[in-house]
Amino acid sequence: MARSRRLRLEGYLRSLFVYAYSLSQSREDAADLVQDCALRALSARHAPDDEAAYRAWLFRVVRHLHIDSRRRATREVRRDRAASLGREEANLRLRDESIVNAITVQRGLEKLKPAQREVIALVDMAGFSYEEAAAVLDVPAGTLMSRLHRARRCLLAIVSQDNVYVLEPHRNRRPG
Repeated sequence: MARSRRLRLEGYLRSLFVYAYSLSQSREDAADLVQDCALRALSARHAPDDEAAYRAWLFRVVRHLHIDSRRRATREVRRDRAASLGREEANLRLRDESIVNAITVQRGLEKLKPAQREVIALVDMAGFSYEEAAAVLDVPAGTLMSRLHRARRCLLAIVSQDNVYVLEPHRNRRPG
C-alpha cells in the first residue's frame, strides 16, 4: 500500500517542484514545499482516487503550504535579485539564444504579481487545463481564463520592453 502511494506521488514531483518554485522563487523553499506536500500525501488517510482530482489536490496542498509559510513569516529577508542575476550572468557566458530567451521570460515572470505568476505557472508550466487550474485556485473557470489572459498580456508587455541580449566581454576591462 505504501509503495503504491509513493509510486503514484513520484510521477508528480517534478511538476510540483516547478509550481512550488514559481510560488516561492527559491529552489530551497520549493524543495521544502514539495517535501512537506509529499509527507502530507503519503500520510493522508484519504486521498482522491480519481487521478485528475488527486493531481489538483497535490497542487492545492503545495499552494496552501506556501500561503501558510508566508503568513508565519514575521520578517522576510529579500534577496538582491539584481546582484544575484548579475553574478550568474557574469559566470555564464551566454552564447545560446534559447538561454537568453529563457532568462528574458524568467525575469518577466519575476516582475509579475504573484497571482499572475501563479496562474501562468499552473496552466503554461505545469500543464493544467483551465478547469483543473480553476479547481486548484478555487475560482470559476471563466475567472481563471480572464486572469490568465491578463497575466499573459502583462508578461508579453514586460518581455517586449526587456532588452536582454548576449554581450561579448570588453577587451580593455579587467574582470571585476
